[in-house]
Amino acid sequence: MNQTNNVLQLVAEIAEREVLRYTPAGIPIVSATLLSRSSPHEAGIERQVEFEIAALAIGEISGRFNQTVLGGHYWFTGFLARKSRNGRSLVFHITEFAAAETVA
Repeated sequence: MNQTNNVLQLVAEIAEREVLRYTPAGIPIVSATLLSRSSPHEAGIERQVEFEIAALAIGEISGRFNQTVLGGHYWFTGFLARKSRNGRSLVFHITEFAAAETVA
């Protein structure tokens, strides 16, 4: 099994965003909560799906992410990782994002 395919893409709203901070190593980081709403089809039935996910923007991308519009909708790409070494909860690490068109 190929272990390099941990890629997550979703359109989400930036529901909450913390202020830009720096790790002890001096790397910029921004924590956020993303809210995703969608209507995917599964087994021929349309489902209404809504969830919040913890997210991080680390390094160069954090500055651009820090300037985004709170409540704005964006197309996010990244990967999932444990929030802490021994924890079980996951956090979405954002590696790229772009403005997404919203459907009224």
